[in-house]
Amino acid sequence: MAKFTKDEFIKGLKEMTILEVKELVDAMKEEFGVDPSAVAVAAAPAAVEEETSSTKTVVLKDAGAAKIGVIKIIREITGLGLVEAKAVADNGGNVKENIPTEEANEIKAKLEEAGATVELA
Repeated sequence: MAKFTKDEFIKGLKEMTILEVKELVDAMKEEFGVDPSAVAVAAAPAAVEEETSSTKTVVLKDAGAAKIGVIKIIREITGLGLVEAKAVADNGGNVKENIPTEEANEIKAKLEEAGATVELA
């Protein structure tokens, strides 16, 4: 059985779409009986402390009433397909991570103009 290093695993994750990552998480829940997202959430505060204040993560809290406009903006910003962008709009979550504060503010303004509720982390 092939064994992956941490770096190989992370590199593989970077190449996956949001939908593929969700399917991986679901498969891990089924196979191991553990929710890996709970571990990621528990580890998140440590990661946030390590970040410099010059980078931000744009987090969609709610797409609002004009969801179609928000989906279009998410696709434009991230390059995601329609299904993946709709999943982000429906469920919320990170739109773009570790980007310069100025770019994060521009994205936040675009999404809020379309009616979304957005936070910068």
